[in-house]
Amino acid sequence: MELDTRSLRAARQTLRTGVLLGVDFVPVRWPEPDSVAEAVAESEPAPAAAAAPRPPAPVPLRPAPVRPGPRSNAPEEPLLAAAVVEAKPRVLNAAQQQKQGSLDALRAKYEKDAPHNAFVTDHHCIVFGDGDPAARLMIIGEAPGAEEDKVGIPFVGRAGQLLEKMLGGMGIRRSDVYITNVLKTRPPNNATPTGDEAAACAPYLFEQIKIIAPEAILALGLPATRVLLNTTESMSRLRGKWWTYTDPRAPEYQVPVMPTYHPAFLLRSYTRENREKVWSDLQMVMERLGLKAGAA
Repeated sequence: MELDTRSLRAARQTLRTGVLLGVDFVPVRWPEPDSVAEAVAESEPAPAAAAAPRPPAPVPLRPAPVRPGPRSNAPEEPLLAAAVVEAKPRVLNAAQQQKQGSLDALRAKYEKDAPHNAFVTDHHCIVFGDGDPAARLMIIGEAPGAEEDKVGIPFVGRAGQLLEKMLGGMGIRRSDVYITNVLKTRPPNNATPTGDEAAACAPYLFEQIKIIAPEAILALGLPATRVLLNTTESMSRLRGKWWTYTDPRAPEYQVPVMPTYHPAFLLRSYTRENREKVWSDLQMVMERLGLKAGAA
């Protein structure tokens, strides 16, 4: 049955009131707001100019409350933009400003050289590095993943969330360290970097290390460890002890390196034994840097 003009007016007023009160559903299927407005416009006769009511003043609407959905046992998706939106602008001292300027110039050189053009990539942006440009601890992974490729920041996905928990256990925050990868662009399907890909990008990593001049490097995973130490040994033989990174361009420059399992590996094999191994590696880093657990 068609609605008369009075009913349509009442329906329109009801909808307006509901929106103002934050109601985002009704127990019956109403037409979309645009179609309601069109129906009202088509059904109402044009009133005389003198009798035309003044339209109500526009009222700023607040968003309707979001109702939580049913709980799920599936892992939660990371809030990629949270760290970017909520992070406060970093205030740099003179030394940090100088190092950040050098890092910016190095990134510009990387973008100009574009070494990733020599191999297949699946990237939308360059993920160069993030953190304190004068950090005492530098963390190096292998390559950005799909989540990092969305925002241009390393370690923001599930592996990044686990890394932040690891850092918290060490008594430091993400903003206290500098994080980067050997590759600055995402490989297809998050594939492990090949030797040629790592060799093409390694010089820019070596220069990052020289600029930051960390007291220690935490190498996450075998690809990063092999690039830094120029070795073919397995992670089981490398982790748990200190090694030395030697700049191939300037052998006199050296930095202690602690290899350990990549957080992505822990997520795949989250056993007590693996967690204890990683925590043991982190404790050795804490001892060298004089950090106290949970002091972040």
